[in-house]
Amino acid sequence: MSYTPPTDPTNKQPVKLSQLCEICHSRKAIIRRPKNLQKICKLCFYHVFETEIHNTIVSTKLFYPGETVAVGASGGKDSTVLAYIMKLLNERHHYGINIVLLSVDEGIVGYRDDSLATVKRNQKQYNLPLEIVSYKELYNWTMDEIVEIVGIRNSCTYCGVLRRQALDRGANKLGIKHVVTGHNADDMAETVLMNILRGDVARLEKSTAILTESNGSPIKRSKPFKYMYQKEIVLYAHYKKLDYFSTECTYAPEAFRGTAREYMKNLEAIRPSCIIDIIHSGENLVLKPKQAKKKTTVKKSTANKNKIQNENTEDNKQVFVDGNRCERCGYLSSNKICKACILLEGLEMNRPKVNVSNAHEDSEDGAAKNLRTLERLHF
Repeated sequence: MSYTPPTDPTNKQPVKLSQLCEICHSRKAIIRRPKNLQKICKLCFYHVFETEIHNTIVSTKLFYPGETVAVGASGGKDSTVLAYIMKLLNERHHYGINIVLLSVDEGIVGYRDDSLATVKRNQKQYNLPLEIVSYKELYNWTMDEIVEIVGIRNSCTYCGVLRRQALDRGANKLGIKHVVTGHNADDMAETVLMNILRGDVARLEKSTAILTESNGSPIKRSKPFKYMYQKEIVLYAHYKKLDYFSTECTYAPEAFRGTAREYMKNLEAIRPSCIIDIIHSGENLVLKPKQAKKKTTVKKSTANKNKIQNENTEDNKQVFVDGNRCERCGYLSSNKICKACILLEGLEMNRPKVNVSNAHEDSEDGAAKNLRTLERLHF
């Protein structure tokens, strides 16, 4: 049995029922959703994709009217689709928020300079303000300089810590208290796997939070793409013909995250829902309450345990409060010295203290120095 879609009268070829969209039943399906293997047409895919993100935003109450939100824009597919979707949903559903693009220039020649060119084009296409902060301005280092010292395998450790702090500092510079990032379901599942593989139990509980904020900091972070598969984001950008930068970071192939990503893709080939299943598993992970000190009585110990258990309810799973202030830079840290300052201190120890090319010139004085100065003059 065949069926000719009424919305496409020029199509002379009949369409089989098995090829029709499973939602509208009137157009030919061209997409199979990786989340549930549902076959849908292009228009229904747009509707489903945008509606699911809207429901995520509304159900978690990510924004409030009049709020200014900074979108972490890198020029890649995730951040480009995020900026487009945020502007679209804000106008469609009247969130009443102000959107600003915030980019970080890590200083990777041949990669970040090209992606920032894409961000600048997006700024004009979406008519949104743009702010760019750089590692060189904030830390007096570029990622290329850091890699020369620590090597490629350790580059993501430095970049991740410095980039997170750079986004917060950029938002603070603009007076913005909310940063939205393009982390998707694949990223969230990879983070859970990485923490399990590394035995990092402390981060397991908060690795899937859609909204994170720290005590003493006005800046919070949210991830509207938490339940959206990476494949769907790529398809959305492709069919919408969005302008994005698709080249992978020069130093990314050596990152440990690639191991978790490859393992997860093998699981996804067997069970497509494994990404969402891993996220739900991470949401249900709750750390065992710490044991009370020996000096306290049994009643107080029981009360403390009940208090901790009450704090770990589902309502509190999405927000995590932690951290003090770094004694050096004033940034949030759970220790006296933040991770960024510790990493930068190690880099400074390996930085050459004397510039060899200028050593001879600095030692010169009197007539020799004046002669050297005259040699540089051009008439």
